[in-house]
Amino acid sequence: MTAVRSRSETVAFRYPFRIASIERLLPAGSYEVITDEELMEGSSVPSFRCVVTRIMVPAPLRSPVVEMIPISSTDLSTARDTMRWPPASDVPVDIDKHRDMPSPNFQRTLAEIESKALCGRRLQLESELLANPARSLVSALSEPKGSGRDLRIDVCRGIALWCIFLNHVPNNIGSWLTLRNYGFSDTAEVFMFLSGVTCALAYGKASRCDGWASVVSRTLWRSWDIYAAFLLLTLACAIMVHLAGGGRIADESNTRILLEHPGAALAYAAILQYHPVNSDVLPLFVIYHLLFAPLLWLMLRTPNVMLGASLLLYALVHVFGWSVPAWPNNVWFFNPLAWQLLVVLGAWCIIAGKTFWPWVTSRTALAIAILYLGFSLTIALSLNIGSLAPQMLAELVHLLDKSNLAPLRLLHFVALVILVAWAVPRDWRWLTAPAMRGAIRCGENSLAIYCLGVVLALAAQIVMIDISHNLAMQITLSIAGILVMIAAATLLGLIRIRPGRQPQGPAE
Repeated sequence: MTAVRSRSETVAFRYPFRIASIERLLPAGSYEVITDEELMEGSSVPSFRCVVTRIMVPAPLRSPVVEMIPISSTDLSTARDTMRWPPASDVPVDIDKHRDMPSPNFQRTLAEIESKALCGRRLQLESELLANPARSLVSALSEPKGSGRDLRIDVCRGIALWCIFLNHVPNNIGSWLTLRNYGFSDTAEVFMFLSGVTCALAYGKASRCDGWASVVSRTLWRSWDIYAAFLLLTLACAIMVHLAGGGRIADESNTRILLEHPGAALAYAAILQYHPVNSDVLPLFVIYHLLFAPLLWLMLRTPNVMLGASLLLYALVHVFGWSVPAWPNNVWFFNPLAWQLLVVLGAWCIIAGKTFWPWVTSRTALAIAILYLGFSLTIALSLNIGSLAPQMLAELVHLLDKSNLAPLRLLHFVALVILVAWAVPRDWRWLTAPAMRGAIRCGENSLAIYCLGVVLALAAQIVMIDISHNLAMQITLSIAGILVMIAAATLLGLIRIRPGRQPQGPAE
């Protein structure tokens, strides 16, 4: 994952100024500017480049509330230029008015205007290059506005990691705080979709700045990171179960076959055919990262065709029952041929989703989404309470098949996306609240925290079997597990920004 650090500075403006992303005139004064920077890969010395810049400005109408607004480095540099000379007049210069003046005066006036414009542009570029010494001039000029980091991604991914941990502990009261009990889909869909989003953002930026060779290199390295994490997690689960004495926990964690036939189990794990319980998602990410470079190349050229091909493959899986072989029961809990749709959909939303965005944010889409979420809530609560007839219950369980990403689950997730898009705008001020920092830190270190969550869930299961599974123990283990995940993510963030540390690659 890419190391990210934040730095804050106070910028004083002597005169009222404007910023392109803010419609109103801002008063003179001191403003706090927060810049998030990521560590660049491949450089001999640690170098950081700007990811997103935000400025704290007072809300309009003399409100005591302070807004945090994302701005580009170009906008900030342009606003800083106003400190170098006061605005002589708000009246625009009418060149036609001066055409009747003597030729030398007219030429001198044009020369002064051109000189001031070039000086302002030079100062703007100088400030950008000083703030980002490792970034080339070409990338400084071509960086699109509004390309800052979307905190909603890290927040949602961090919360999803917490929910996955709570769901991985069997018979845990904490799982009632997750999506699983209130609809057809759960946080697995959220995590997979956000992986497609972050891959499109990270590798798409790499393709623009460093070329396709860099994209291929990064995807291969990231696949290796996930593959190594999967093998280490498999060994960690086996060691924990062995130390716990095996027995019931060995069967529930699918590690008994690893303990009894370690050679065969490790060989199949090396080719991604054997997965201990709760580690199933990691082999999917290994495959998806290996294939993401050609997928992105095609997606950038024919995004709608690629989304259509992904939908077709998803439909064929449900029509013909296609799957990928596994060992020993020949079943992948997450069928890669079906779950690829969420990764492709996430990448498509970043690359070509803007054309579809007006419909997503329409009142019609919101009304349909709320109705479907209400319907799924009723069915989910009925399933959990057990008020449905056994025959109807068996049919619904088949229709909500998780391994092949049943259509009802997919539609429920799409409805959730529409609701979140309405309820949580990109500049929602609570995203920067202290309460969200733990989720952001976990989201920034998703691979390590996911693996830690699997280990913590297995440890909690062992404690509940050997010591107690009462309500107080369930609550204690749930809270303690999330706190450990936050502490570990915070520690990883501190380690990654130390000088001399190299990043491990973009987040999935």
